[in-house]
Amino acid sequence: MKRRAFVSSLAAWPLAAAAAPESEEGKMRSIAEGFLREHGIQGMSIAYGRNGKIEFEAGYGFADEEGKEAVTPQHRFRIASISKPITATAVMMGIEKGLLKADSKVFGPQGILGGDYSGDVAAVTVDQLLTHTSGGWANDKDDPMFKKTGMNHAELIAWTLANQKQTHKPGEHYAYSNFGYCVLGRVLEKVHNLSYDKVITQEVLSKCGITSMQIGGNTLADRQPQEVMYITPKAGAAYIMNVSRMDSHGGWISTAGDLVRFASQLPLLLNQDSIHAMMTHGVSESYARGWNVNKVPNWWHNGSLPGTSTIMVHTAKGLCWAGLLNGRKDGLGLALDKLMWQMSGALKA
Repeated sequence: MKRRAFVSSLAAWPLAAAAAPESEEGKMRSIAEGFLREHGIQGMSIAYGRNGKIEFEAGYGFADEEGKEAVTPQHRFRIASISKPITATAVMMGIEKGLLKADSKVFGPQGILGGDYSGDVAAVTVDQLLTHTSGGWANDKDDPMFKKTGMNHAELIAWTLANQKQTHKPGEHYAYSNFGYCVLGRVLEKVHNLSYDKVITQEVLSKCGITSMQIGGNTLADRQPQEVMYITPKAGAAYIMNVSRMDSHGGWISTAGDLVRFASQLPLLLNQDSIHAMMTHGVSESYARGWNVNKVPNWWHNGSLPGTSTIMVHTAKGLCWAGLLNGRKDGLGLALDKLMWQMSGALKA
């Protein structure tokens, strides 16, 4: 090659490299796949949007343990405790419509669910269940929702109230309670005279254009179309729980996109006073009614079950997102939160 041509070719190389910057999709994929490798998680789905519109959604990694089925935005995951904001929203809608009141008693002769109860049990209100201040039934080693897996809702509630006493007076102490949100599911069934899943589908999901959500199954044989597999260190550990009984506190499956549609369209479901009440903390400064809150204000909820880690966020600026993983490890919830904020910064939208 002649010297002039050689020098010209050298000058062209950096120009060619500069002409091909990494795309937004490429940057997001690089971040996501690095996260999956770092934490040893098989697959994830993410979505970002506002006002019911999805600005970005994608799947990364694999939906199955063998790595044969790539995750897509259409894949559904167990969302675990992200079910609670959905239940809380339906309860607040019922309060708006006059079907119940925040201070309505839940148990006993004057309670929505009735029963031969008195004392502190009969004093528990709807709002105390919403705010995790019922005085008992915390998410600890004695969590009723992971016991007596052969019992239905009514049987489990009766057994719990008979065998696990409250440790505090209602309204005085915050203790995160899956059981409390199980009870709220039964309250919704009572005041609507419909099954819980039908209440949520008719009152909440259909109004937001959500079509992917349903109550999940318990076993691998119950895996729904386009539902991921839940991968655990101990094989099969995700498939020995009564997930369908967790319905109102942790039983839904969904795409990431449909969670964004829900979180970004609360004004379709509730008036501003109800939204303000739902996002105003009580005894706990970081938890309101079905949502974690801060002073920014951002609203969010995490979810965690064997083989499942999830997050849904509504930011103060109206941008909403959801991130869903088919694996779980210690500290992964915080890492997923940081990842979703990092990825939001890479999005022009």
